[in-house]
Amino acid sequence: MIERRQTSLLARRLVEYPAVALVGPRQCGKTTLARAFDGDYFDLEQEADRLRLDLEWPRLAAGRRLAILDEAQAWPEIFNRLRGAIDAERKRNGRFLLLGSVAPSLMARVSESLAGRLSLVELTPFLLTELPTAAARERLWLCGGYPDGGVLKPARFPQWQADYLSLLIQRDLPDWGLPAKPQVTRRLAHMLAAVHGQVWNASQIGQSLGLNYQTVNSYLDFLIGAFLVRRLPPWHGNARKRLVKSPKMYWRDSGLLHALLRAGDRHALLAQPWVGASWEGFVIEQILGTLQAAGQPIEAFFFRTSDGHELDLVLERPAGRWAIEIKLTADPSPADTARLDKTADMIDAARRFLVSQTPRVIEGPRTASCNLAWLLDRL
Repeated sequence: MIERRQTSLLARRLVEYPAVALVGPRQCGKTTLARAFDGDYFDLEQEADRLRLDLEWPRLAAGRRLAILDEAQAWPEIFNRLRGAIDAERKRNGRFLLLGSVAPSLMARVSESLAGRLSLVELTPFLLTELPTAAARERLWLCGGYPDGGVLKPARFPQWQADYLSLLIQRDLPDWGLPAKPQVTRRLAHMLAAVHGQVWNASQIGQSLGLNYQTVNSYLDFLIGAFLVRRLPPWHGNARKRLVKSPKMYWRDSGLLHALLRAGDRHALLAQPWVGASWEGFVIEQILGTLQAAGQPIEAFFFRTSDGHELDLVLERPAGRWAIEIKLTADPSPADTARLDKTADMIDAARRFLVSQTPRVIEGPRTASCNLAWLLDRL
């Protein structure tokens, strides 16, 4: 099994809390990671496992073994039982590990029953720093990070992604509560791929779908909660400039994006006019996923002024503000670094990074021109 960066964070949280929820998209490796811990496993989407858990509950609640409850939101009755068991022995930690593929319904139950009793850990698809071979790391941008999606076995891309999206749209998303018809969800998914990396305009998308902007935003909220897309908010500090106030939208997994936009190999990907936006979203997800896996507190934004100054990613970190510009090139110029510094000065960024595919790293006191692997090693 490939070691996941969240393993140590998950182990630490189990020491500190009675219950931990490991959340993330379907097929990203939650069950594999959870079963690496010694515990009793129950898949709550299966009737037989729900019955077994019901009958064994007194033993589990009183015992010392970890109980692993997969797809916990599929059996809402379990949350009141969890609260009762935890409250009966509040000082005993590491008792329950909940797994969930859809945040909205799971978080509703958590907030109602387990507030203050549970810690959240998010598992992403594979990160660049987790992959064991150079070939897999090279494929990651094209194929995305889902373990079965081609990053380890390239022949599976992009058919695996097409099947994955079809199953989500036809079965899982409706079962989880998304009210849209599958054909509407499929059209929305393609439209979100077309505007990947752009400032969000719900009214424009709504006109194409025949829906009002409130409905489009409600569907989008659900897709965000299901870990499929990310809404990156604009930085809102005082920059003495008029700032763009709408968020940007990204598909979180580059393989799903490329499957939706029919870029089936690297040659086809590099020929697309949107390839720069794809690289930008991929880098953002790798940075945020790496920080999240380490349990580091973080706030993430983008920055854009009305007269065209822009930073792709702004990180508010305990040690100071970071400004990151992402450029798809192997040979960034001194002018690119100068533009980064000029824009970063507008927000008083303590550190500045120009991330490209350059093999050569140039690091100064505050500013570095670097590749993604170098930056991830320093996060």
